[in-house]
Amino acid sequence: MKISAHFYIFIALTALLLNIEQAYATPLEQVVTKQPNIVLVLTDDQGYGDLSIHGNPIVKTPAIDALAIESVSLTNYHVAPTCSPTRAGLLTGKWNNRVGVWHTIMGRSLLSTSEKTLANLLQENGYQTAMFGKWHLGDNFPYRPQDRGFDLAYYHGAGGVGQTPDHWDNAYFNDVFSRNGVKEQAKGFVTDALFKEAIEYIDSAKRSDKPFFTYISANAPHGPMHSPQEYADMYADKNIPVKVQHFFGMISNIDDNVAKLRRYLDKENLADNTIFIFTTDNGTSTGSTVFNANMRGRKNSEYDGGHRVPFFLHWPNGDLAHNNKIDRITSMVDVVPTLLNLVNSKPLTVEFDGTVLTPLLKEPELQEWPARTLFTDSQRILNPIKWRKSAVMTDKWRLINGKELYDIKADPSQSNDISASNIETVNLLRAAYDNWWQDISLNFDSPAAIPVGNPLANPVQLTSHDWLGDNAQVPWQQSQIRQAIREKDGKHKGYWYIDIETAGMYSFELRRWPKEVDLEIAKGMPAAPASTGQKAFRETKGQAFHAIKARMKIGDKSYQTDVNSTDKHALFTLKLNKGKNKLFASFINKESEELGAYYLIISKLKEQL
Repeated sequence: MKISAHFYIFIALTALLLNIEQAYATPLEQVVTKQPNIVLVLTDDQGYGDLSIHGNPIVKTPAIDALAIESVSLTNYHVAPTCSPTRAGLLTGKWNNRVGVWHTIMGRSLLSTSEKTLANLLQENGYQTAMFGKWHLGDNFPYRPQDRGFDLAYYHGAGGVGQTPDHWDNAYFNDVFSRNGVKEQAKGFVTDALFKEAIEYIDSAKRSDKPFFTYISANAPHGPMHSPQEYADMYADKNIPVKVQHFFGMISNIDDNVAKLRRYLDKENLADNTIFIFTTDNGTSTGSTVFNANMRGRKNSEYDGGHRVPFFLHWPNGDLAHNNKIDRITSMVDVVPTLLNLVNSKPLTVEFDGTVLTPLLKEPELQEWPARTLFTDSQRILNPIKWRKSAVMTDKWRLINGKELYDIKADPSQSNDISASNIETVNLLRAAYDNWWQDISLNFDSPAAIPVGNPLANPVQLTSHDWLGDNAQVPWQQSQIRQAIREKDGKHKGYWYIDIETAGMYSFELRRWPKEVDLEIAKGMPAAPASTGQKAFRETKGQAFHAIKARMKIGDKSYQTDVNSTDKHALFTLKLNKGKNKLFASFINKESEELGAYYLIISKLKEQL
């Protein structure tokens, strides 16, 4: 039988189409069915009004604006009014007070070791995890990010560049960061360096079959305000102070980095199956003098300006790439359970304080969504006080400090206290707070201890950032170290709370200056070079303190040794039993003034054979 040429052409075309289909079916199927990647960008001290899309007349944020237009926006989203508490709630899905974090210093920024973070939970679901930037939930084992579920952690110390645990004299440019605990020099401006590292990580992680979780926690625009000068110059003619110019400059630099990251994801065909979130950690620190989106308060405030912040979520493959706005009240504690739901997490045993927002994200006008009562407060003290700087929140109401009542729909600027005419509502909200407080306050009397003697972290360096004490003067940043800041009455009151995990011999190095400075206890130091914008912490001249003795107290036992003018540290070698104890350490001069040992290195010594 003679077969026509058309038949052969038909067979060839069919084979070609089948080959094309087979070639592309598997990758396309993988793109659709693979768990989504997650990129979470969290900026520092940037408020709801510090974006041009929210009406700010000066700051320029075109990339974040574009993201917002392509995202589901939570327009009534609330965090804690300060840094560490928000991070604790955001990463655990639980109220920050419940997990031991209600301050940014004084050992009250250490996230309870009994808690799992979002990184832990995503690891259990097959994710690669990495974080870049500001951690602020503990600088010692087992509180560090690499101890809390992150395969890779690239970060600076404490709650900001130039704070006490950070590498000495860091000032936003060419700083030294830690990579899983090992210090290394970076190049360029801090935000640029963090996003560069994040992109390089994603470029490596994308080659794996595992999805990735990338947490970019920018230090900017936290003070002191040091923007690259070309960004600050964008606002030089706006009749605003230099501090605000650099604050807005840092925000515009963040915006450029968000644009760079999104372009990279697009180029690598990762954007469609990546949940991309942009949010911030509390209300504005600096921008409210220009624009505050008709809100009262700023960072550290119990009013909305302290804790209502932007939140944009973009995920094309999840059909969450539309310009939808959700005005129902939501919270930082909702983020973990929602993300785990979106990635089809395996069953969990964790009980979250937050709610899965997926139904609202999919249907912003959902009528069946239940009424909610949420809470936030600012407890920048050693031990929390009931009602202190608190807000009880519903879609309609704000009860402030248990006394003032505002109808937030009718009065978004919270200027008209209507508590006297709404006693029943006040009492209902007070009762809700009473129940919440009773629930979250069970462990307030159990401070987090820093382990010593653990083979996974030996030696341990402690810093004054984590001093406890009801009336302690806590030097949390390096200009205070340089000033030799101490108690007004000349007596040192701050202490560390440590857990001696194994009995044995220990050495204690008491230091006035950090080890990387390698300077005598008695000596001062010259001011270091300026950065851009505001005065840098390192520009403060280092004051001398002519110590003649060093003292230390562990529990109820005290120790003392002489200090010479050439000593760079005072050394105690002690035999210790297991257990938790308060640890005081200080230097004394001939006038009997007492200066706390800002830095202390504890080493578990090898036992004699």
